[in-house]
Parts: sequence; structure tokens; C-alpha cells
Amino acid sequence: MTVGTGATIFGCAGPQLLPEERAFYRDADPFGFILFARNVEDPDQLRRLTGDLREAVGRDAPILVDQEGGRVQRLRSPHWREWSPPLDTVEGAGSLEAAERIMRARATVIAGELTAVGIDADCIPTLDVARPVTHPFLRNRCYGRDPGGVARIGRAVADGLMAGGVLPVMKHMPGHGLSHLDTHHDLPRVDAPLSDLRAIDFAPFRALSDLPMAMTAHLVFAALDADRPATQSPDVIRMIREEIGFEGLLMSDDLNMQALAGTLAERAARTVAAGVDIALHCKGAMDEMVAVAGAAGAMGPAARARAEAAVAARRAATADVRAALADLAHG
Repeated sequence: MTVGTGATIFGCAGPQLLPEERAFYRDADPFGFILFARNVEDPDQLRRLTGDLREAVGRDAPILVDQEGGRVQRLRSPHWREWSPPLDTVEGAGSLEAAERIMRARATVIAGELTAVGIDADCIPTLDVARPVTHPFLRNRCYGRDPGGVARIGRAVADGLMAGGVLPVMKHMPGHGLSHLDTHHDLPRVDAPLSDLRAIDFAPFRALSDLPMAMTAHLVFAALDADRPATQSPDVIRMIREEIGFEGLLMSDDLNMQALAGTLAERAARTVAAGVDIALHCKGAMDEMVAVAGAAGAMGPAARARAEAAVAARRAATADVRAALADLAHG
């Protein structure tokens, strides 16, 4: 399976691929791309853009999006369905079994909408456990307050996506629920003991450690590394690999988030040096992408093998979207 050589995923500036972007992507050869609302107008435009991105690198590169539902949803009406925040849906389902069924069906329908426009990876399930201190930027994006329930809902979501031909990217590893700050603006510090983290925050990720891709969290876990955020901590990444048991492709959260310090080149270099396979840069600014590509460099043999395995995990859609819609209609 052919994958890019660059240890990067990049965004692009707008709804059409620019000539300078096309030339840069050809040379940088990123693993894949990520899209945002600025890139989305209508289905025909989006199909052209995803096709142009893949043509620029000469292969079937993964194209990711954050299509969670609620506030974090890049494809919206009138062309795509609007979804309620995940926590609202789960807690309104009446039972854990009903929530599993609804969220699996919802993920299947989302997958159908994404594959129709050339998107084949969704940055869900969100396996962060909602805690009393969880910041509002994240809270209603969670799947529950109990790690066992979150794991079950997360599995249902991952299964629904994969049945629909879309790769799941679980986040934010190893757990963002104790973040009382918004990492877009600040670096949170978690002082909980390791026993508490293992029992609650890490548990859903351990239960879904077989998934092909995951995204790191930009917060400090003092029990593991008092100085560096998880994304840039060799100690945390080692724990993810050895204790949580995740062997898949590990990508960072967006390097532009202000929880990280230093220049973008420094952020990318520290991230890859810590053991993260892929540096994620979402903004689409050319000068920043050039700096990140240079600092992240090429994937090493282990990261490349994980990238190849992730791409190989993509499957043709087998799910019945109409049946999933009927399931949602019955609640």
C-alpha cells in the first residue's frame, strides 16, 4: 500500500486547490489532508477538491475531517445533515443500549455523506470521559461520564464509520476529560494520580486500542511528565504504546493550538521526536506548512509501517445507510 513519505497532515486555504498548494503538496508528500468549513461549499465543489488533493500527491491519500456533530461539524446544512451534540444524544437515548444503536446508526449515515464527497477518515470517536471540571469546549462532545459507557459508545461509532467505508481517528489520547482549559488558547495541567487516570481517562482508549488511528492531547499529565504536554512527551507516548497498547498510527492534535509553545517548526520537531508519527497542521498557511514539513521530515520505518497499516484498514462500504436512517427515525 502506497503512502506519503512526509510525517504530516495538512489543511488547505480555501474551497479550491491553489497552484502553489498543488506544487507544495507534490514535493512535501504528506500522509494526508484535513478539511475545515473554509474548504466546504457544496457537494460538487467538495468532490472536486478532494480529487484535486489526491491528484496533487498522485495517490489515494487519506482525507480527514472533524464531523462530530453539534458545534464541531464541518459539513453542514443545507447540503448535509445537522447532528446534535454527542453527549446530548447519548444522554437522551434512555439507555446505554439505545445510545449504542443510535450512535452506530448516526456514524453510518455520516460515513455515507463523507464518502460521497471523497472524505475517508473522521476524527471520531471522541473517547474523553466527561468530568465535573471538563471545559465547555469539550464537554458536550464527549460520549458520557463513565469510562465503560464511553468505550461502548466509542466502539459503536467506530464500527458504524468503518462499515460505511470511513476510518475512525479516536481522540484525544490518552484522555482530555480533566482539562479545565481550552487548549486552543492555554495549556492545561492535570495533577490527578496515575491510578485515577488509569481507571477513568485512559480506560476507553485501552478498550479501543485496536483502532487504526488516534490523535494526541495537548495537556500536561504531571504524573507522567510534569514539564511537557502529552503530544510532545516521550514518556506519555511510551505509555500510550506500552500500557494502553495502541499500535496504530498516532497523529498530533493541531500544532497551531496555543497549548503548545515555540515556533511551528519547534512544535513539529518536538512532536515527532517524542514518538508521534504524524504532525497535524490545519491552518493552510503556506509559510507555516513549509516550516512544519521541514521540521517534521519523513516518516521513519516504524511510522511508515503504521501508516501503511492504517491505509490498509480502509474498507469498501458495506452498511445499509437507509436502514441506519430508519433506525435513527425510530430513536
